[in-house]
Formats: sequence, C-alpha cells, structure tokens
Amino acid sequence: MGRTLALDIGEKRIGVAVGDETGTLARPLTTITRASKREDFERITRLVTEQNAGRVIAGYPKSLSGEEGPQAQRVRRYVETLAATLPVPVELWDERYTTVEATERLHEAKRRRPRDRGQLDAAAAAIILQDYLDAHRPLRADERRATENGTQDTEHE
Repeated sequence: MGRTLALDIGEKRIGVAVGDETGTLARPLTTITRASKREDFERITRLVTEQNAGRVIAGYPKSLSGEEGPQAQRVRRYVETLAATLPVPVELWDERYTTVEATERLHEAKRRRPRDRGQLDAAAAAIILQDYLDAHRPLRADERRATENGTQDTEHE
C-alpha cells in the first residue's frame, strides 16, 4: 500500500507529513506555500510519487463542537477536488487541537515559538498523521487479550 502522506491545509500554507513504511511513525516532511490549486495539486502529486504514498490523509478542521464551520467546508471542497487528481485515495481526518498540540510539542522540545510558520504547519500535519496511524494500528496480541478481558497492560504505561 505504501506510506501515508498527511496534509494540514491552511489558507496560505499546506503542512505535509509522511508515515514510515510500517505505518507506525509520522514525521514532518515539508511545507507547501499555497499558489493556485493546479500548482498545489501538482506539488502534492509529486510528493505522493516521491514518498511512495498509498494514501493521503487531510486534516479536517471541525469546530470544537464537531460541526462543519466555514474553514472545514473550504477544506472539504479543496480535498474533494484534490482527490479527483490523485492516483491514491484521500481521506479527511479530524484535526481539532493539532495546531495547539504542535505548538506545545515544539515548546517542550525547548524551541522558541517557530518564526517559520511552515515548521508549525508540518508539525501539525505530523500530529494529524500520528493520530490517524495510532487509530488504525492493529492491536498486538497482549493488547487484544487485555481488551477482550477488560484489563489493561500497565507495564507499558
């Protein structure tokens, strides 16, 4: 299936992250400065090819209440158009809180607030992707047994 590519689509920039071959870890990849849809889509298509991506996940900025506000509507329309141009499936993924989480993680890493917003956008895309990968990760045998038995394995916590 290949790697998974994630997009954090903003009005000025698109943060891009990529998952590893095992579908376990996400990492920031790059930031695309938005131009025209045609140019954006060409750059994204190139990244899909270069990264051997088998799917694209796009952050879906629902409101905190879970409603689709104006920004989410814009992203959904953009992604629908993008999906028609890509050779791989594209899926929307709830991105609530990812920019806040990306900022906090960068601060925890002892970095000052990034002057380059692109760094933050790519970090947000990595958080979106990691959330997606974690939600789709198959359970290990010990996790499956703990879930079936209604217990938790506390060794790993």
